[in-house]
Amino acid sequence: MILAEFAKYLQNHNEELITHKVKPLELLHKWLFEVINKNPKNNVEKIVHKEILYAQNNQGEYTIIGKSDSGRKLVTSLINFCKSYENYNHAKWMETIEKNFHKNTQ
Repeated sequence: MILAEFAKYLQNHNEELITHKVKPLELLHKWLFEVINKNPKNNVEKIVHKEILYAQNNQGEYTIIGKSDSGRKLVTSLINFCKSYENYNHAKWMETIEKNFHKNTQ
């Protein structure tokens, strides 16, 4: 449920992800910041508020921590999802590069 909401957020930024202007982990930070800094209206937002601690200092550095065992598993799952999404986009990019290379050598 939470991963599905985050996946929608990633899809809304798909063009930026494909062109490597932004990385999925950067979008995770932005998404969590947006969700945590507003009043929760649905179950996903309520769970994120309850399970995840988001802290940011004056230099813009941030930390994302699970407040409980389930919160830590949620943070780990979100980070793994970001890494998997990034690997998928990289593989698609490599495939495009290879196709163009083979097309130009023929």
